[in-house]
Amino acid sequence: MNKLGIIVEREYLRRVSKKSFILLTVFLPFLFVGLIFVPLWLSNIKSSEIRTVAVIDATGKYQSIFEYTENFHFISSDQSLEDYREQTSPEVFAILNITGDLLTNPKAATLYSEKQVPGELTRLVNQAFSQALEKEKLDSFQIPDLKKIIEESQITFNIQTVKWSQDGTEQLSSSVVASIVGGVFTFIIYMFIMIYGSMVMQGVMEEKTNRIIELIISSVPPFELMMGKIIGVLLVGLTQVVIWAMLTGILLTGSQFILAGNIDPALLEQGAAPFNSPINMNGAMEQGNEIFQFLQTIHLGEILFFFVIYFIGGYLLYASLFSAMGAISEHPEDAQQFMIPVTFIMLFAFYAGLYSLENPDGPLAFWCSMIPFTSPIVMMIRIPFDVPLWEKLISVTLLYGAAIGFVWFSAKIYRIGILMYGKKPSLKEIVKWFRYK
Repeated sequence: MNKLGIIVEREYLRRVSKKSFILLTVFLPFLFVGLIFVPLWLSNIKSSEIRTVAVIDATGKYQSIFEYTENFHFISSDQSLEDYREQTSPEVFAILNITGDLLTNPKAATLYSEKQVPGELTRLVNQAFSQALEKEKLDSFQIPDLKKIIEESQITFNIQTVKWSQDGTEQLSSSVVASIVGGVFTFIIYMFIMIYGSMVMQGVMEEKTNRIIELIISSVPPFELMMGKIIGVLLVGLTQVVIWAMLTGILLTGSQFILAGNIDPALLEQGAAPFNSPINMNGAMEQGNEIFQFLQTIHLGEILFFFVIYFIGGYLLYASLFSAMGAISEHPEDAQQFMIPVTFIMLFAFYAGLYSLENPDGPLAFWCSMIPFTSPIVMMIRIPFDVPLWEKLISVTLLYGAAIGFVWFSAKIYRIGILMYGKKPSLKEIVKWFRYK
């Protein structure tokens, strides 16, 4: 076991001392935070250029519906479309040509420009037309206060969900918060297994290609060498994830204080619109309190505990496979062929977890949380939804049983394949390796 510790220390120190590791570990959180706040900051910078849009309205009904904005000014024009086409240095950016009643002919309005029409201008024109045509249509029914009646009849209802415990206490709950928490941990496990499992395979192939493996095997048993690599890379990954989490938290907190006062709240509301969760900036504190109450109904301690359990078990399972694939591969192209089925399994597990969000107790979620190849990913989606303890115990038992089995399986392949050069072993030869003592 002393040799195992030496291998683990060597793998860990060799990887964390690389410049690439240090640069990636330090700068990735900055890149992540930058992807969040830089677009908000840039979108808050208003352009000083004001573009003119000429409105040619043959009907005379729609000239007054357009309002000035910071970037576009709409002017009524008596010139024809051909007059604007013949201008060598046009003073207008775009021409809106309206040739007929838009209620009867929606194709009667066209926006012309020598350049590609920006999305902001398209939205402004569509919004103005939609509001004007809606008002015109409602007025045609000749019903007093029809618009007010319709507005008052449009009601959005959100049911309040409450979770009670055995002692009778009640707490607000939210399936959305539970799904987000489970999804975050699931994504971390998925990415960690793919990234650091591949790192194990690359390390094995590197030593095999450099022909230094003969010297290492002469003093270290193949099993200890393989496990040393797996554990060493595991510690490298844990170090990187902890540093990423700390730096990202610090940067996110600091960026909020620095940029919050310089970003238009309307931009934040617009950025959150795709999530269908209307944000009132004045009630942000109240929403934060509600989210905190929702988080209290989720057993974060239990989730973190099982996250570590499934993370270690899933990593051992896949890392042992990756090390075996690296041992029997002569070239990177050979390893990529072995990676294809493993990648498909991981993708299946990831999508099975996503589809289980709506029904965490359904057949797909249940069986995929029992299969060792998919349980580390799918079960992390289900745990925030209070999975029964017996399901967790069976799932963990099957996962670690399979991990131990595949470690033994991979060690059999590793001890022979790591010393084989110039020949790609067939499936029949790999099966024979299990009989060797």
